[in-house]
Amino acid sequence: MFKPKRIFFEKGSLDTNVGKHIYNEFRKDDNVELIRLTSNKVKGNIPGENLYEQYRSGKETLVVGKRTSLKFQTCKPSAHYQLPLVSGCMGRCEYCYLNTQLGDKPFVKVFVNIEDVLDRAKQYIEERKPEITIFEGAATSDPIPVEPYTHALKKTIEFIGKEELGRFRFVTKYNDVDSLLDIDHNNHTEIRFSINTPRVIDTYEHHTASADKRIEAAAKVASAGYQIGFIIAPVFLYENWKQEYKDLIKSIKDKLPPEASEEIIFEVISHRYTTKAKNRIIEIFPETTLPMEDEERKFKYGQFGYGKYVYTKEQLAEMKEFFQQEIKEVFPNGIIKYVI
Repeated sequence: MFKPKRIFFEKGSLDTNVGKHIYNEFRKDDNVELIRLTSNKVKGNIPGENLYEQYRSGKETLVVGKRTSLKFQTCKPSAHYQLPLVSGCMGRCEYCYLNTQLGDKPFVKVFVNIEDVLDRAKQYIEERKPEITIFEGAATSDPIPVEPYTHALKKTIEFIGKEELGRFRFVTKYNDVDSLLDIDHNNHTEIRFSINTPRVIDTYEHHTASADKRIEAAAKVASAGYQIGFIIAPVFLYENWKQEYKDLIKSIKDKLPPEASEEIIFEVISHRYTTKAKNRIIEIFPETTLPMEDEERKFKYGQFGYGKYVYTKEQLAEMKEFFQQEIKEVFPNGIIKYVI
C-alpha cells in the first residue's frame, strides 16, 4: 500500500466520494500533509531544488483529482486502448521508462471520476462491436498500491466482467491483491506480474515487492480464477544470468498451485534504453550501476521513430533460445507471447 508524505487535493476533488475517503483516511495522521490546491498546479508545490530531490519528493506525493481527458490512448500490441485509472507509480525502478515519460511529474495521481472513465470505455466497446475490445490498466502506472483508497480496479473488473465484448488486463510489481480475490470477474480480466531475478529487484527495483511476494500474489489470484501472466523484464545479461533466470522460472512453478500452472502467459523483454532515458536516469540515480555502455550495444530505431540501444543480434538470439527452452520445459502448456 502506498503511504504518502503529502496529499494534494485538486479543486472539486473533496466533493467526491473518493476524495472524501482519502481525506478521512489521513486527516488524523500527523505524518501526512494534506494540501488543498487552488490552481491544480502540482509541480510547483513539490519540494526540491533539482530533479534529484523533486523525484524523491514526487514519489512520496499523492495527487487526488479529476481525469479531464476521456480520450483513451492506443496501447498496441498488448491492448486496443489504455484505461486511465491511475497515473504514476510509487516504485523507484532505476530503468523505468516512466522516469522519462512522466519527466518532472513523478507523483502518483488517482482519479475521482472513475465512473466517467468506465462510461467512456463502454462507448469504445460499442464502437468496436462485434469485436472484443481489450483495455490495459497499467500502461503508465501501477494501480495496486493505491487500490485501497480508490477501489478503481474492483470497479473496473466488475464492469468488464459484465461486458460480453470487454476485456481488461494490468500488470503490477506489488502483492496487495486480497481485495481483488472475491470479485465476480467472469474470466474477463488478466492479471500479470512484472518479475525479475532477486539480484535485479534488489539492485534496481526500489520500493517494490520481492520476487517471492509477487509469485505468492500470483498464486492467490490464480486460485481466484483469474488468467495470470508474468512479464520477465527487463532481462539483463550479466554473469550467471542463465542460472538465475532458470531459478526464477522454477520458483514460479514451485509456488503456484498445480491447477494454476496451465496456460500461464509469459512475455520476456530484454533491457534497452534511449540516450534521453540514460541521461535522465543518471541525473536521478547518479550512483546507478545499470549497464548502459553505448559501445557494448546495438543502436536500433524503434517503431515510434526514436533510437534505442539494445543487446546485439547474437545476444538476443541466445536469450530468445534460452527463455523459450526453459519456459517450455517448466511450463509445457505455457503461452510465450514474445521474447524480444
